Amino acid sequence: MKSRIEDRGSRIEGGGCDVHRVEGLTRSSILDPRSSKGFTLVELLVVVSLVAIFASMLFSRVWLYQEMAEKAAMQQVTGALQTGLILQYGHRMASNQASGMKNISTENPMDWLARKPGNYAGEFDAIKPGTIEPGNWAFDLSTHELIYVPDHVEYFVPARDGVKWIRFRTRLDYEAGYGGKGVKELTGVIFAPVEPYQWSIREK
Repeated sequence: MKSRIEDRGSRIEGGGCDVHRVEGLTRSSILDPRSSKGFTLVELLVVVSLVAIFASMLFSRVWLYQEMAEKAAMQQVTGALQTGLILQYGHRMASNQASGMKNISTENPMDWLARKPGNYAGEFDAIKPGTIEPGNWAFDLSTHELIYVPDHVEYFVPARDGVKWIRFRTRLDYEAGYGGKGVKELTGVIFAPVEPYQWSIREK
C-alpha cells in the first residue's frame, strides 16, 4: 500500500526512495557525488604561482625598509658627530686654543660623543676593503677618516674608488683674512664625506 504525504507542495513517494521535489527544488546537487571535485593541476599551479609572486613582493619590501632604516641610522650618527664637532669648535675658540683647532681635523670624531654607537668597531691602521664587517663604523688612524661600511647596498652607489663604504673626515674652512699677504683665517669646520656617494632610497 502506498502512502502519500503532502507537506507544503513537497511530495515523497512512500513506495520508493526517489525524492522528486523538496520545498519546490529539484534534486540537490550537494548530495550528488559527481559535484565533489578536487583541484586540477592547472588550478594548483596558478595558486602556487600567485603565492610565490606575493611572497617575493613582500620580501622585496622588507629589504627596502631595512635599507631605509640603515641609512636613517647612519645619518643620525653623522648628525650627532657634526653637532659634537661644532661644540668642540666653539669650546676651543672660546678658550683660544689655537693648537687644539689645528689638531681637530686629525682627531677621532667618535671621541666627541658622550656615548659611542653600538656598531663602532674601533680604531684601525690603514683600513682595507673587507677589514670592517658591514654595518659598522671604524676610524682609520693613517688617513684620519671615519669609515662606515653599509650592510644593505641594493640602492647604494659607491664613490670613485668603487668600494662600498663611506669615508668621512673633518675639514677646516679658511677664508682670506683682513691682514692681507695671503693670510687666511679659520672660519669653520665641517664633518663631511671625503668623496661624493649616492644612497638613493625611495619608497615605491
